[in-house]
Amino acid sequence: MKASLLVLALCGFSAVAMAEESGAKVAAQQARAEQYTYGSHPDIAKVVSVSDIPNICAVVPMRMTYLDSQGKQHVMAYQVMGNGCSNG
Repeated sequence: MKASLLVLALCGFSAVAMAEESGAKVAAQQARAEQYTYGSHPDIAKVVSVSDIPNICAVVPMRMTYLDSQGKQHVMAYQVMGNGCSNG
């Protein structure tokens, strides 16, 4: 009985540790975002993902994850106008 409780406790601890590690990787990736500046020429071979543009009428931050020509993953931060503006 004690052995099964010990195994159960270790399994629970390892699941929490793995979740914390995954969260740390996401946070590190977000912190490493390269800020796009006008005139820069990023080496974009393949776009992996782009954040959704919110439906508001304001300048909003965006993130694009892409692979360069060497296969290395990058995250670029930039700004766009939201989709919530009307022309009338």
